[in-house]
Amino acid sequence: MLQVGLSLPRSPGGADGSFPTDEGDNTGTGEEIFGSSPVTVVITSEADTWDIDISSCLGCGQFVDWDRMPDPEQQTHIPRDILSKPPKELKKLAREGYWAVSRALRAQVYHQLIQQVSCRLVTPDALVYRDVASRLFGKMSVSTYPLPEFLEGCSMPTYCLNPEGVTALKKILICVGNLFPDITYSPILPSLVALLLHYSEDEAQCFENISRLIASNSPHTSYIDQSFLAHQASCMTFGDLANKHCPAAHRLIASTSENVFEVYSEWLSWLFHDLPFNYAIRVFDVYLLEGQKVLYRIALALLKQYRLSVTSTELEGTDIKADLQAFMKSIAEHVTVDKLLERAFGIRLFSRKEIWLLQMANRKALMERGITMVQSRQSFHLAIDMQNFSSSIVTAQEMRIIWSWIPERFSLSPPLLLFSTSEDGCSLQRFYTCCEGYEPTVLLIKTTEGEVCGAFLSSDWSERKKSGATSGFFGTGECFVFTVRPEMERYEWVFIKKPELAKAMPRSRQRSPSPSPASLLSSSPDSRSTSSNHLTVPTPQRKGRLSPFLAIRHFLLPSKTASMFMCGSREGIIIGGGGGQALSLDANLLWGRTEHCETFDNPPLCQENFKVQLLEVWGFQQV
Repeated sequence: MLQVGLSLPRSPGGADGSFPTDEGDNTGTGEEIFGSSPVTVVITSEADTWDIDISSCLGCGQFVDWDRMPDPEQQTHIPRDILSKPPKELKKLAREGYWAVSRALRAQVYHQLIQQVSCRLVTPDALVYRDVASRLFGKMSVSTYPLPEFLEGCSMPTYCLNPEGVTALKKILICVGNLFPDITYSPILPSLVALLLHYSEDEAQCFENISRLIASNSPHTSYIDQSFLAHQASCMTFGDLANKHCPAAHRLIASTSENVFEVYSEWLSWLFHDLPFNYAIRVFDVYLLEGQKVLYRIALALLKQYRLSVTSTELEGTDIKADLQAFMKSIAEHVTVDKLLERAFGIRLFSRKEIWLLQMANRKALMERGITMVQSRQSFHLAIDMQNFSSSIVTAQEMRIIWSWIPERFSLSPPLLLFSTSEDGCSLQRFYTCCEGYEPTVLLIKTTEGEVCGAFLSSDWSERKKSGATSGFFGTGECFVFTVRPEMERYEWVFIKKPELAKAMPRSRQRSPSPSPASLLSSSPDSRSTSSNHLTVPTPQRKGRLSPFLAIRHFLLPSKTASMFMCGSREGIIIGGGGGQALSLDANLLWGRTEHCETFDNPPLCQENFKVQLLEVWGFQQV
């Protein structure tokens, strides 16, 4: 007896396999699923289903349309001990395309690598697939079946699969939906199954391998996002990494797109939908060995390559999402797959654990925003509201670019004006009163010469009180300074751009700290070099506030001046230290100075000695 369940309506699928798809989170599969309890089969109208050929249900054999494969099959000797090599050597082989010499070698390597993935105790295997597939698709009275709801709204690349392979792809996804009921959204899943089918003996082996990737429980390593929340958090994390590692491309996108996040939300599609097969499969080679971190690397390399191929004038009035998609499809015209991977692995990302922690921070921010584990798509804007934003210093377009520079989890919130000299007066005490309780903040300064600069400040100004009578620096490695006019440029913590500096200088050669903030503000320029120093160490950071992958504890700093982020006292405020201050303002918020400093390795942000025309502080409005 058939039980009838619910199914999302879908458009009919064609031979190209382009069906809707969806994404979800961690799955928990109970043993009762594998028992004799009835399996739900959904019967819908013909327009909302796809036909399945009963004769092709089991033992499909070869799933590849060889005429569409880009490279001919090569015969090569397969060393028996290929997977007994150390992990570092295996990574090198995968990165250099060693698996690509033989389809048989790739098939062997894929299966054995996935069998070594640590996964949950109850993970369905090939035998389970054969049992469930026979019960689902072996009923002569039913010939049409809906795809799982977690694929709603997602694309289904089929690469070089033949019609039998496309049928196998859909069958495997239906079984995944049955056996992993906790998956609610997973746009990457169809692409991974399609790629695995090219190198699988049969459907059951392909299903077992994809199940192990779904059920992976390796610490700080994930293969497949399985909820809308997890997917959005990974997109935000990519946005953070693009902001750090591809500043030129990021600024170009921010200046031409109304919503930077919407552009970055397609980052996985660049890899496993838009790239041609011979590029996507090389990405898959390294992905199986190194997990999701390697996908960030390659997507960043693609973004950098895109920036080299376009100009801002070419992008005016264009749909940048569509332009990026077209670029990925024609990637062979711009860079070879070997050169792309070489550039990707030349990008110095932080550790897998630190990226995982950043993703968890973004996930938490989304949950606080109301994004849940099980919901489907929900739109939200990260961009500045062009209609309602108003500042006396910057335009909405300029603020949009500044907002794109800040960590993704903060840019979920719209800007809120906290303090303005035009409304609140030139009072440092009033500045503190208005800004305390807000973290982080954005400081904007317009000089009487028309130059505009500022800083993103990660910590609450009330932190200054913890130093007692002695002024001390506080803040985190997420602080940065920037210029807006005459040119827009950002200067981050020096160890983001040059992490190698943290280990380059022995402790015996560390320089002594710079003069204290109080002495810097009260002394003349001529006396600064001889001022006594009262700053012993930077004030400890509050736990949990810092984006984990920028935590100072990860760096062996060559100098204490390298972590002088922000300081406030009755005499004024300082941002950045060591050899000079990136920004310093007096107690009347009227006069300031800007110099090169070791913390941000910045040039002067405007004329070195300047007079303030306007000053604003913006916080982050909680919605």
